[in-house]
Amino acid sequence: MSTDTTASVSTHILDTSIGRPAAAVAITLAARSGSGAPWATLGGSTTDADGRCKDLPALPEGTTHVRLDFETEAYFAAKKQAEAQQDAPRVRDSGAFFPEVAITFAVVPGEHYHVPLLLNPFGYSVYRGS
Repeated sequence: MSTDTTASVSTHILDTSIGRPAAAVAITLAARSGSGAPWATLGGSTTDADGRCKDLPALPEGTTHVRLDFETEAYFAAKKQAEAQQDAPRVRDSGAFFPEVAITFAVVPGEHYHVPLLLNPFGYSVYRGS
């Protein structure tokens, strides 16, 4: 939850190749207080069955930049293994083209930032949601 002196962040992932949420994707949250400041890893979480990550750590006061690191390689490996067990048509990929997705964005105190990731094996898109 954001306060007058801090911002807050939430996210979710939609796998656009199947039109469903991406569950069990590990996400790490890092923050810094200025362009030249070092990144501080605050912690992380994992997406639930709805592709949502509801328990990301709070941002410290003074945060100006946030980075979300999505560990997509394990998600795509598990998806590929599940498809193989179901005799689904073989997807023409050799694993995750993007083994991780790192999204960096600026924040201001008092604002909430919802940053959805639209993901598929060969591309991704992000935007500031509501």
